[in-house]
Amino acid sequence: MPVKLADEDSRIQQRHIDMLVNRTTADRLRLRSYLIKYIRDFFHERDFLEFQTPILAETAGGAVANPFTTATVESSSKDIALRIAPELWLKRLVVGGVDKVFELGPSFRNEGIDQTHNPEFTTCEFYNAYANLDDLIALTEDLIRGTAEHCQSLITSKLDSLPDIAELPSLRLPFKQMEFIPSLESAIGSSLPDLAAEGALEELLALLKARGIDAALGPVPSPSLAKLLDKLAATYIEPQSLEEPIFITNHPVCMSPLSKSFICPKTGQAVSARAELFIGGKELANMYEEENDPFAQRQKFIQQARSREDTAGRVGQVHDDGDDIVIDENYVRVLESGLPPTGGWGCGIERLVMLFSGTRRISDCLSFGNLRNVVTVSGLRKPSAVGDAGKEGEKEKGKETTRVSTGKSSC
Repeated sequence: MPVKLADEDSRIQQRHIDMLVNRTTADRLRLRSYLIKYIRDFFHERDFLEFQTPILAETAGGAVANPFTTATVESSSKDIALRIAPELWLKRLVVGGVDKVFELGPSFRNEGIDQTHNPEFTTCEFYNAYANLDDLIALTEDLIRGTAEHCQSLITSKLDSLPDIAELPSLRLPFKQMEFIPSLESAIGSSLPDLAAEGALEELLALLKARGIDAALGPVPSPSLAKLLDKLAATYIEPQSLEEPIFITNHPVCMSPLSKSFICPKTGQAVSARAELFIGGKELANMYEEENDPFAQRQKFIQQARSREDTAGRVGQVHDDGDDIVIDENYVRVLESGLPPTGGWGCGIERLVMLFSGTRRISDCLSFGNLRNVVTVSGLRKPSAVGDAGKEGEKEKGKETTRVSTGKSSC
């Protein structure tokens, strides 16, 4: 048994040794376990029921992301997908009469790896009938503040290799709220075009170019209106969470196809009843009032499909009559049975562990590292002479993954 294990490649490929000789590694993973128990207790104490929903299904819905697909001997002629989020399943349970439901479990997205993203990750989502956005924000504040106090108690008493929670930005309640469009207009010094109108993307690009902002933004992969707005928020609004936690509220409707929408009295823009919590520059939780009108939901699905780009970066070909559009008609039919006014919420567990354990890498919060590490350890891919795990920080820093948070579990 070595007295010290410092080589990153060896630490990842021999996690059991790493845990034995590096106490911080073990304490961070123990904190994750304690944190998950606290979250479960938090919801159970508020009369939520925990359900399990399918991980394998014919389609993956609830967010915009590339799914993993596989085949089954039961239906060899049809591919099935690993879920990218449990959202649509949980809302079916609310329709079925479970007014307070949550699930804590894995989700999978066939996308890149960076410091804060891994293709396999753990999420917690809950749905609360008759809860509005204010209710969701208040519950989120209670959960985050309570989790912080619980983690600090653990760090003080038994996980003392981890840094104190006091080193985080102030978690004093209530957290600051910033409306998406007014905050962005203030930051760029100009009013935005009608973001729900045809040609809004072109108008916004022209505005940014006229003000010299397009160069400062840098490249936006496969630009769409939602991705461009997400990039603007990441540049001008989210960094304010480095000083204190902030809720970004009332996103443009193109960014939230599953949420209720309304006309903002301040800006006259169509916005969603949605909020995202950011702490330390990272998104921790996403919440909104659910769209429960089947006709409105179907139209939003169509609009989403029209604007979605294929994997080659080209806008998909869609006929005007909508014949080529594939949407979740089954979920629309579920809404016809009656989804009560409902508030929904999602949070990435690894993001919370990163925040409260003082690490910047999601791989530190996973028992055996990220997917790249797991593939290396299993022998399916040989590490380089230098060691891929040892170069992990360099790779992750240079390869950030852009995601648009259109579903709860965007982490």
